[in-house]
Amino acid sequence: MLRGFDLPRFRPISGPGSTPLPARKVHFVNTTPRALPSSIDKTLDLLAHADYLADRSLATVLFLALRMGRPLFLEGEAGVGKTEIAKVLSQTLGRRLIRLQCYEGLDVAAAVYEWNYAAQMIAIRLAEAEGAVDRDRLTHDVFSEQFLIKRPLLQALEPDTTGAPVLLIDELDRTDEAFEAFLLEVLADFQVTIPELGTVKAEHPPIVVITSNRTREIHDALKRRCLYHWVGYPNAERELKIVRAKVPGIGKRLSQEIVSFVQGLRKEDLFKQPGVAETLDWASALSELDAVALDPATVSDTLGVLLKYQDDIARVEGCKASELINQVRAEMRAAE
Repeated sequence: MLRGFDLPRFRPISGPGSTPLPARKVHFVNTTPRALPSSIDKTLDLLAHADYLADRSLATVLFLALRMGRPLFLEGEAGVGKTEIAKVLSQTLGRRLIRLQCYEGLDVAAAVYEWNYAAQMIAIRLAEAEGAVDRDRLTHDVFSEQFLIKRPLLQALEPDTTGAPVLLIDELDRTDEAFEAFLLEVLADFQVTIPELGTVKAEHPPIVVITSNRTREIHDALKRRCLYHWVGYPNAERELKIVRAKVPGIGKRLSQEIVSFVQGLRKEDLFKQPGVAETLDWASALSELDAVALDPATVSDTLGVLLKYQDDIARVEGCKASELINQVRAEMRAAE
């Protein structure tokens, strides 16, 4: 037996009493790698190529983040298209998308790396059975890259033939301050330190997009390492273009009424205002129902697609829905 040789710092990946880790979220694209945009206008064109209709201020900060090699920190309400920006960059630039979905309790083992405890124990037992009991050599062998499970942050630092990947750190506000502190090393120097192997540094830094729904404030030290942009709700004109781009075949009148209704709804005192994602879901739902225009009954029946809290639905359905529809139609008649 190899007495005294244990691995107290590491826990099993699976087994009785262990907590399964989330699956690695790595997305691949089949497009040919493209060069980074050379101007703000070309950045707008790049986003529009994937039907992402951004305003110029967003395109400006995105262009600067790409040119300066700085992480992009996007903050805003849920459903306004923050996460989609990273997906669009991956698609249009032909880069691999690596996504780290944040949650409460996220730690280094789930975000950066973990040792394959089970495989290490098997290797130890095999070495014992073969009579190889050189402790130093065995320690070196089991703490080699062969037994390293690479999580999203470590994967993003690896070389890639298609160019630096797009690293999406989604909903950072769900994590705690301890994880934010760890991210400082990654965002400042694009490197992580593994005590048993040393420091891993990216040859070409990844394109980093960080999102937050602002359920809590993110520490200034982390924000200073990023370029910041608030992603708000689009105005009616841009939201109408988004609906028509994302919901092919939707009627002209129906799309106008949907956007005007949602724009009016956002002025109401609701617990959670509908985002662009909910507008698109509602437009798709009404299109599936072959609706040609809004009517109180259809709106009330489908409010669960647009609103996600019962108090908000109760506030809008019925008389309020009719009032908003009449207001929408009056505005459309005045605009003719």
